[in-house]
Amino acid sequence: MARTVPTSDDDPYAVENLIDPYPMFDRMRAAGPAVWLDRYEVLAFTSDAGVRDILLDYRTFINGAGVGPKNLHHEQAWRPQGILETDPPMHTAMRTAMTDVISPRGVRALREQFQLFADELVDRVLDKGELDGSSDFAEVFPIRAFGDAVGIPREGREENLLPHGAMNFSAFGPENDLHRQYFERGEPTREWVMANCARENLSPDGLGAQIWEHADAGEITPDQATLLVRAMLSAGLDSTVLAIGNTLRCLLENPDQWAIVRENPRYVKFAIDEALRLESPFQSFYRTASVDVDFHGIPIAAGEKVLVFPGAANRDTEKWGQDADRYRVERQAGGHLAFGMGIHQCVGQPISRLEMDVLFTTLATRVATLEPTGTPEPYVHNTLRGSKSLPLRVAA
Repeated sequence: MARTVPTSDDDPYAVENLIDPYPMFDRMRAAGPAVWLDRYEVLAFTSDAGVRDILLDYRTFINGAGVGPKNLHHEQAWRPQGILETDPPMHTAMRTAMTDVISPRGVRALREQFQLFADELVDRVLDKGELDGSSDFAEVFPIRAFGDAVGIPREGREENLLPHGAMNFSAFGPENDLHRQYFERGEPTREWVMANCARENLSPDGLGAQIWEHADAGEITPDQATLLVRAMLSAGLDSTVLAIGNTLRCLLENPDQWAIVRENPRYVKFAIDEALRLESPFQSFYRTASVDVDFHGIPIAAGEKVLVFPGAANRDTEKWGQDADRYRVERQAGGHLAFGMGIHQCVGQPISRLEMDVLFTTLATRVATLEPTGTPEPYVHNTLRGSKSLPLRVAA
């Protein structure tokens, strides 16, 4: 289609840009509403307005052709497509079932069991004194607390859940060396995960079993029930692990902000939202135009993929002000795009928020000091952002 947009030879999937994408995002936003990435032959959107409008317009920019670079209307998917890669009306039935299970009332009922493990984990952290904030804290809580809530067996969680999630999210980017590495590590986990999303392996009082009740009622198929339990694990686990680690790192690197949270733990919710905005665990994905469209003055052809960067939009100074790259817990950060927006917004976010609220409120009321003891090691992934290692010291 005839159009004039700035071109860029930046590679958003180069390791150096995955480690520190923000200078590249600044260049892309400054260039205009969209840039053409020569290397991947795709339009990329990095502003809040552009990304937000694409996410909200689910009829024009669909998920059913895949949220990675492959067009699944023409290429075979590597696995059965779940709720994130479907459009209405199929998406509507699946989301209705998931929303019923992850209702405000149902989520509130989880607080007590989440609190029990938060107390146990903070006890453990204080006993250690020095720890890795990623492997000893951020990973531990969702694997235990949320895994119990879903009702999957405890045995095998640590070995399977995180490698499986890393593989899944790798499919949202190009098939480069990182993609191949995560698929190689994750492939052995597929059988375990799918088997433990089946009815017979779920505890009868967990969220997974409640999903299967919707299959019993004929509202979704048994295959869809299995896929929804799988989606639930991703919604409450992978991105939550990274969000916990990113929030912890933001507080470590900004002791003045930790002091505000310590003095008044009601700021925990604000601290979490601000970390989700500043260091979004989910950095990028694709949508597909369903029709020819003129979008923000840019013609886009039906069937064309577009690449959106919520991680860039969440630092857009037009939306968040000139200090958009600063962590400030008193900022009103609600409305960020870390969980997406519109009908495909992360349906599991109430659980993720509850996990983080319980954990960081417990931390704020029981831990006086957070001090870094080394340089964080970045988690390098095509789509996800976080820390692989986060050395720190705590004191009661």
